[in-house]
Amino acid sequence: MLLDPDDVGAGHVVRFRRSAPDRVVRSRKQAHPHIVAVEEFVQSQLLRRSRAAGGFSAGKKLVRGSKRTKRIYPLRGRVKCGYCARRMEGTPTGRKTYYRCALRTMVPGSPALNGHPTNVYLPEDAALDRINEWLDRLFAPENVDSTVSALAASQDDEKPGSGDQAAARKRLTEAEAKLRRFQDAIAAGVNPEALVGAINEAEEKRAAAEAELDGMPKQGGRRSVAAIFAMVDSLGDVRSMTRRGEPDELQKLYEKLGLETVYNAEGRMLDASIRPSVRDKAGVREGT
Repeated sequence: MLLDPDDVGAGHVVRFRRSAPDRVVRSRKQAHPHIVAVEEFVQSQLLRRSRAAGGFSAGKKLVRGSKRTKRIYPLRGRVKCGYCARRMEGTPTGRKTYYRCALRTMVPGSPALNGHPTNVYLPEDAALDRINEWLDRLFAPENVDSTVSALAASQDDEKPGSGDQAAARKRLTEAEAKLRRFQDAIAAGVNPEALVGAINEAEEKRAAAEAELDGMPKQGGRRSVAAIFAMVDSLGDVRSMTRRGEPDELQKLYEKLGLETVYNAEGRMLDASIRPSVRDKAGVREGT
């Protein structure tokens, strides 16, 4: 682009612009091995879009990102606070390790501030003892059959309209209700120009929720009991790993099991679940 259209001698500068869709060229054949599956990429983009549109207010601040550290925390990223649903961070204190949720790191004005203590602490030793005892029972030779049966049966719990789908439908309903209220306000005589920003935001939320619902995988793909047995066998000797208590081994085991915990500090209860297969979403849930 010329710096001055009226003075060619003033020189020019290079400007980069996004190409129009009709000028983008895509290969019909796979040229390189994919880094992630197309379905996973689409799901991540839809989730990002829904959060950007306000589906999850201040998402980046409400859920902490991982920090680089040489210390191994077996439950890193796997403990959520029962008050605010944020991940609790590992905090070494002397010879002991705690998982902490600090009130000062909350987003100002967040509804989760109500009733949240200044600090919520969960001793790591106490949590590991309870979780490992629970896993010992689940994977004891005499209980493996019942555990596999529970994992197989839990696949029936994942029905359309539950979990993420229900949340997306709720956001869609709320956005449509807002748009109807704005339409009623305009019909009552409110200046439409005063509602342009709010209407655009509501439309963005509605579009994001619709796209997220359209992109969600359909129900199906049950895993057989034999496949679940094979998956359990692939975990190795769970009881020996939990009893050795090596932090690195426990961290890898919890990752394979898809362990998730929520700490209710008021009741001093730790609600734990395992989802060994993320794609099939099979789980066993029990309070420890």
